[in-house]
Amino acid sequence: MALPVRQQMKYWGIAAAVFLVVLWGLGNVILPFLVGGAVAYFMDPVADRLERTGMSRTAATAVISIVAVVGFILAALLVIPTLVRQLAQLINTAPTILGQLQTFLEARFPTIMDNESVLRETLGSIGEMIRSRGGELVTTVLSSAMGVVNFVVFIVVVPVVAFYMLLDWDKMIARIDAWLPRDHAPTIRRIASDIDRVLAGFVRGQVLVCVILGVYYSVALALAGLNFGLVVGAIAGFLTFIPYVGALVGGGLAIGLALFQFWGEWWMIALIWAIFQSGQFVEGNILTPKLVGSSVGLHPVWLLFALSAFGTLFGFAGMLVAVPVAAALGVIARFLISQYTESKLYNGLDSAPEPDFRVEVSLAPTAQPRLEPETGAVILPPAGTTGQTAP
Repeated sequence: MALPVRQQMKYWGIAAAVFLVVLWGLGNVILPFLVGGAVAYFMDPVADRLERTGMSRTAATAVISIVAVVGFILAALLVIPTLVRQLAQLINTAPTILGQLQTFLEARFPTIMDNESVLRETLGSIGEMIRSRGGELVTTVLSSAMGVVNFVVFIVVVPVVAFYMLLDWDKMIARIDAWLPRDHAPTIRRIASDIDRVLAGFVRGQVLVCVILGVYYSVALALAGLNFGLVVGAIAGFLTFIPYVGALVGGGLAIGLALFQFWGEWWMIALIWAIFQSGQFVEGNILTPKLVGSSVGLHPVWLLFALSAFGTLFGFAGMLVAVPVAAALGVIARFLISQYTESKLYNGLDSAPEPDFRVEVSLAPTAQPRLEPETGAVILPPAGTTGQTAP
């Protein structure tokens, strides 16, 4: 006999509260395990595809791990130092760029750029703020990322956790499925399948889109000769998961820097614009339809709220679980809404089908008495017969 709904809600509420308390209390400690689990989930389809080619799960996991380690080492040695250096240079150059913008506006629009102009004071304050707070922001981000857990331990634990979780991923899923309450197992499996579809479409697909566009923008802008092209491409690629934001922020920043660097060389400015225009075309017509698919149900506003809320409450670990939790809550909310729209609470009692009181009347011919030829006796039909004889 299933538990009453009230008791089930109580137990599930307690489980959710325990999860949040553990996340809040052990956020710094469980961060490597969260990252390792995310890597394992991200790479599980690749391991399954390698298995279908004839490789064992162990061999497939080893190949994926080796490629990932080599890629991380190359990024750490080649990309990350250049990215940090360009970001610091961009912060230090920001006051100069704003100063030249102020000079340009004074020459073209002297009436709005007098000594007491609000726009003049605003531009000056923005430049000083970027220079004073920008370096502090970069230092804080880097120090906080290192302070979450010891960097060496983080580098060692994440690959180990990812390796073993990827190796035993299918076994873990089967074990969790065996623990599901039997009365609700089909419903939970359906909800979990919807959550996995959302995560597969958004997390896996959108991460690939962000990486591809980030690499394209960075390489193309660097080849075009734009200063700080690597930083601009990384920013545009990172913000691509929010529709239009990545293109607007990255494109605006790149064109602004191009105006500062290539003023008078209009074909170079047009080239920078064409780079972002082509990137948006490829994203909208090729990458997103192929890798992400149709709508996955994660509205950008809901996603930003989840990232802000979980990041504020639980720190960096909260930001890692924000997208999966937001996807899960969205799927559960849609399931509850579908249940509500099918219930009497929504449809009302009047929507219940009326009972059918129709009585079917048989029109079969009435049975008739018959005469026994040998004895001459009259045989009456049994009660309830219709007079039809078997062939």
